[in-house]
Amino acid sequence: MHMPNLIFSPSVYAVIYWASFYLWFILEVVGSLTQRRRIRRQEATRVDQGSYVLLLVSLWISLGVGFVLPYLVPAANLTGNPPLLVTMGALLILLGLGFRWYAIRSLGRYFTRDVAVSANQQVVQSGPYRLIRHPSYTGTLITAIGVGLGICNWLSLVAVLAGFLAGHLYRVGVEERALSATIGPPYRDYMKHTKRFIPFIF
Repeated sequence: MHMPNLIFSPSVYAVIYWASFYLWFILEVVGSLTQRRRIRRQEATRVDQGSYVLLLVSLWISLGVGFVLPYLVPAANLTGNPPLLVTMGALLILLGLGFRWYAIRSLGRYFTRDVAVSANQQVVQSGPYRLIRHPSYTGTLITAIGVGLGICNWLSLVAVLAGFLAGHLYRVGVEERALSATIGPPYRDYMKHTKRFIPFIF
């Protein structure tokens, strides 16, 4: 019988990891409920094309698979220094969470959970938007790396990151087409000198 991974065992590292995970989870749920309940811009047109639902589905499937894989494929468990990996995972969860909410605040009234655009919308290029077009998603992806790393199974890390990326890439495509069509040349020019998630790289 294989020993459970550190985050599934009674330890201070498990407490740190799960506290970070549930902080992220609770803030996302609260943000989703409060931000979707009210329309911040009455003139905004919703053009989501199912991307929000797909994002949630890919997220939860990847998390479920990631948490089960240590038991299904224990040979992929990372055994070098689990306490360090779990601690790094928790720190990345919090770093991603902080960066995501910094991006949301920088975008201000233009941030939506559903893809929604308006004719008078401006291209925000302040804060993290100077270098990347979707910093709130970058924050979520950093959190995903932290979640996967803390599981201490390399297949879990791949599964969680792949699921998050799949949902976000579809979402980004929907957003960019909508913003290009609505805002026009200013947004297309902005796309030419910025990357999607990682400055100067991707």
